[in-house]
Amino acid sequence: MPLPGLAQAGKLVATGTKRRRRCARHFVEFLRGRGVIPSVEPVVDDNPHMAAYLTWLKQHRGATDETIRRYRTDITRLMPMLGEPSQWDAAALRRAFQRRSKETPGSASLLVTIMRSYIRFLIVQGECRPALLHAIPSVQRYRLSALPRHVDPAMIEKIIAACPTDRPVEVRDKAIILLLARLGLRAGDVRDMRLDDIDWRGGYIRVKGKTRRPDRLPLPQDVGDAILAYLAAARPKAVEDHLFLRVQAPFRPFSSSAEIAGIVARTHERGGIEGVPTGSHIFRHSLATNLLRAGAGLESVGTILRHSSPETTAIYAKVDLPMLMKIAQPWPGDLPC
Repeated sequence: MPLPGLAQAGKLVATGTKRRRRCARHFVEFLRGRGVIPSVEPVVDDNPHMAAYLTWLKQHRGATDETIRRYRTDITRLMPMLGEPSQWDAAALRRAFQRRSKETPGSASLLVTIMRSYIRFLIVQGECRPALLHAIPSVQRYRLSALPRHVDPAMIEKIIAACPTDRPVEVRDKAIILLLARLGLRAGDVRDMRLDDIDWRGGYIRVKGKTRRPDRLPLPQDVGDAILAYLAAARPKAVEDHLFLRVQAPFRPFSSSAEIAGIVARTHERGGIEGVPTGSHIFRHSLATNLLRAGAGLESVGTILRHSSPETTAIYAKVDLPMLMKIAQPWPGDLPC
């Protein structure tokens, strides 16, 4: 059986190699944190343009080492196709972009971001012409092009009921599932939750979300009971202030949202639930869809989900089929047979 929290796109990773690599990486991070081994060396480059760019990313953009490595890798692969920045032209940039986007089609949008970031830096440094910034084509994204995936309330309750509480890890997982299902939290919200985010006397929970602006949400009874059971009997004794911790020593908090998706996938596996998306966001979509079908307005749904823009909530307008039937216009021309 796969270890907890190993997930890619909501699917558990079962390969032993990936498990061992991940465990070794966390063990090395633990040793670095304790000062047993030296910290990782910063990313450097022999190319003066690239070295200055990497320093700028770190000092002025606050990029992480992982982001800097990704940017450096993609730009380094482009350099043989382009040559010196002073010799660049629009045609060469487009050819390089098309070639790289064909090699990694799923990362075309990120490649646009990386190339534009590097070109902006070179423009400010006076190393290339400002007009070249417009040579990088945009990657079209079609918003609201698909219906949000969701499940009905009965299936949500079935998933919750499939959570056993015999072991500490199962107690933790049930608390996480209830937070996702009842409050429509994002996986990142659950990952980043701290112990002091819960006001037991006031009966609310504080969630920061994407904007890092704290919002207060009511704490449902069953959610509070599940969290209390986790704190009382299942949470490891650790100095970490994160609410949810891994069950294996050194009891660190989750490092990514993918681990929350892995918990959802494992819950489905335990309960024999099939035909339901395993990602954690399915609870958020389902909460919004079911509220809308129960008569709630889009503005109310947006408030509950803490959307910063009404455009984000607009995707759920398509799931209110009775409302759409009322405003649908007849097909022009002859009536269908």
